[in-house]
Formats: sequence, structure tokens, C-alpha cells
Amino acid sequence: MPGPDGWDDDADATDVVRDVPFRPMSVSEMLDGAIAGIRRRPRTTLGLSVAISTVIQVTSSVAAYFFVGDIARDEVTPAVLMESFGAQATLTVLGLVLSAYGILLMSGLVAPILGRELVGLPIAPRQAWRDARPRLGRLAVTAAAVMGISLGALVLPILPFFTLIAVGAHPAFGVLAGLVGFPLGIGLMVWLYILFVQAVPLVVLERRTVAGALRRAVTLSKGRWFRTCGTLLLALLVTVFMGFFALRIPFLFVQLIFFGDSSGDGATMGALAVDTLGRIVSWSVVLPFDAGVIALLYMDRRMRREGFDLDLRTRGRSAAAVTAGARDDGEGFVSLWRTGLEPARPETGAGAGAQR
Repeated sequence: MPGPDGWDDDADATDVVRDVPFRPMSVSEMLDGAIAGIRRRPRTTLGLSVAISTVIQVTSSVAAYFFVGDIARDEVTPAVLMESFGAQATLTVLGLVLSAYGILLMSGLVAPILGRELVGLPIAPRQAWRDARPRLGRLAVTAAAVMGISLGALVLPILPFFTLIAVGAHPAFGVLAGLVGFPLGIGLMVWLYILFVQAVPLVVLERRTVAGALRRAVTLSKGRWFRTCGTLLLALLVTVFMGFFALRIPFLFVQLIFFGDSSGDGATMGALAVDTLGRIVSWSVVLPFDAGVIALLYMDRRMRREGFDLDLRTRGRSAAAVTAGARDDGEGFVSLWRTGLEPARPETGAGAGAQR
């Protein structure tokens, strides 16, 4: 790697230009690195993102049409408004859950791209797919497990609130249960999500089982929970601005101009189609950004907690030299990330315990 952050500049060193420094990264470097990953590999990252976003947004739109369509009547009464509000809230929660799951899936798919970029290995066409394909099933299950644990932590503390309402208990008990349950549930959901989120990229790069990936994520998160939370919060602010405002504005104008004064099934379908297209475009851009931040958080923790960058420097003069002679199926690259799964080699143990 050229410069003070890299390996020795010799004949064996790779000539790949990096936008992600091979050292512990600051928050701004991780955010910049996620954007650079999209810019340097647009066809790969955006192709995966468009596919995931299309499935998520079309599913949300179909649910919205059939779930809210019967409620969208000309007559406006309090009962209709409350029913419509409940339906819209349900659809909003469904859309957020699907989008969060898509971000987790994407983080596992872009992890090999950013991982190769980080160590300076070339990225051949469809290489990211070949790296991630053997673990697609575990990737999907791990992402579902992270979402399930987080949502379960949200639901359990607020169950007493809904139970008291259902049985017609005194309103004071319901208010008390809500005041305690909702903040507690939200806090537990955020805490567990931050604690386990790194399991998704590592299940692909380290070839772990689902349970092993969750345990390893807890180990990597020790002592750095607040830093991880702050980084993801900044990424969320960028996502909200770009995904809900900047990239959606042109499509909102199209809806207002062509379907704002129209009524009927044709106008509803047209407006919904434009809205769906706008959400696909906006989320196709923000998905790889959020996913890249999650993947880089995992890589940063490997370097800070375990000295991953120092460990690779002890193996050879470049990542290409380390993986020389490896098979062409991507296992040479994966072997750089695997830890604790194979007998230790004499030349690779020097930097394994480095703490920074």
C-alpha cells in the first residue's frame, strides 16, 4: 500500500488504488469509505442494491394498495380516519423493518468488496457474488436473527401495555405500563441491534455459523458500543436526508403534477407506481452506503481489537503475496479474515493480540 498506511512499496506490492485506509479508521473515514465503495464499484454495488430495493419497495407498494385501498374512500369520518391511520402506521413499520433487513443483507454482500479494497486485492467482475454465494443462506438467517432479536426486545416490554388495554383495565395502569414499556423497549432494541449488527458481515468473511457470528459480534463490540452507535446514527441522518427528502423530491413533484387532482383506480395506480419508482431509486443509493458503514465498522473493530492490519503485515509484503497460490474460488481471500477456526501458523501469530 502506498504511503505510511500501507505495506512496503516493492515489486510484489499490489498496485490497486485504495479509498479505504488499511489501519484503524475514524468515523469520517468510514463514512467516506462507504461512499467511495459505491463510486469505485458502481455496477456491482448499485446492481445488488437495485435488486434488493426493488423487492422491498414493490412488496411495500402491493401491501399498501390492498391494505389501504378499501379505506381510501371519499367520505371522511373519524372512524375512517382512525382506521386509515392504523393501516398507514402498520405499513410504515412494515416498510422500515423490510428496509432494515435489506440493509443488513446488503452489508454482507458488500463486505467482500470493501474487504478486497481494504487489503488491496483486485476485484474481478462478479467477484463479490462469488465470495458471498457460499454463505447466502447463513447471511439471510443471520440478518433475520439480528432483526428478530431487536424487534423481540422492543415488543416484550410493551406487551403489558396492550394487554391492559385489551382487558379493559384502569387507564392509569395502561398509562404507567406505556410510560415504562415504550422507552425500555426502544432502548433494548437499539442496544441489541448495535451489539449484534457486526455479525452480518463477519458471517460472510469469517465463514462462521449463525450462532458463532452472533457470539463473535458481541466480543468485537465490547468497549466500543457508543462509538458504533454514533457512527450508525450519523449514517442514519445521511440516509434520512437522502432517502426521504433529496432523492424523492422529483418524484413527489411528478405525483402532484400528473395525479394530484385526479381520482379513481387509474390515478391511484399511477401515483403509487411513481412513488414506488422514487423509493426504489432513493433506497438503491442509500442501501449500499448504510451497508458499507456496517461492513467498515466490522473491519475497523478487527484492526483496533485484534491488530488485523499488523497481523497481515507479518504474513508477507502484500496481501497478494499472502494469498499467492490459493485457489481461485475466493478461499484465499477468505483465509485472510478467518480467525480461531484453523491451526495457527507460526508466521501469522505476531499481531493477533495487538490492542489499539
